[in-house]
Amino acid sequence: MEEYAAFEDKVKRTIYIDNLSPLAKESVLRAALDQFGNVIQVKFIRSYLEMKGMACAALIEMQSAKEAKTIISEIRNSPFMISGMPRPARACSAVAEMFDDRPRKPGRKIVCRWLKTSDPDFEVAMKMKLIIRKHAKEANFLLKRQLEEEEELAKEQSESLNAIYSKYELIEDVTKSGTAIRLAKRYKMRIADVDR
Repeated sequence: MEEYAAFEDKVKRTIYIDNLSPLAKESVLRAALDQFGNVIQVKFIRSYLEMKGMACAALIEMQSAKEAKTIISEIRNSPFMISGMPRPARACSAVAEMFDDRPRKPGRKIVCRWLKTSDPDFEVAMKMKLIIRKHAKEANFLLKRQLEEEEELAKEQSESLNAIYSKYELIEDVTKSGTAIRLAKRYKMRIADVDR
């Protein structure tokens, strides 16, 4: 009973965040969430239906339930930035079923068995199996597309940053070389005093 009570307390302090970038790392999430409280543990939830090694969701245990609620509110009300890019991440309170290491609930018993072809639930199980395969293919396709879009966005942002920096260097060069002062004299304009 004590073990399950401690687990329930842990669940209250934990938040579930999904729709993360597949490239998000634990250090990035810790840095983003440490400003709202003390992050105890970050545990990525792997989807075995998608590309190997990709995790788009995480369980993040905070020091208190109040900190967890604050983070949920912040993610709902403002964009969640990961590595300089906004993510449409969603956050909610964790539930016990999300933990693969949860202790057995007192008084609960789970029984697993193989279904025979004569069993009435066999057809239902086969339909579920086909639906899961279809979902896995769709999820894999969407994840690949999402990664391509993220790489394209990162490339565009990099090119934009380089263009802005080139403009800045050009303006800096014009002001330092005295070209701006010569142009101002040529066109009889007054310029503000600038530190050189």
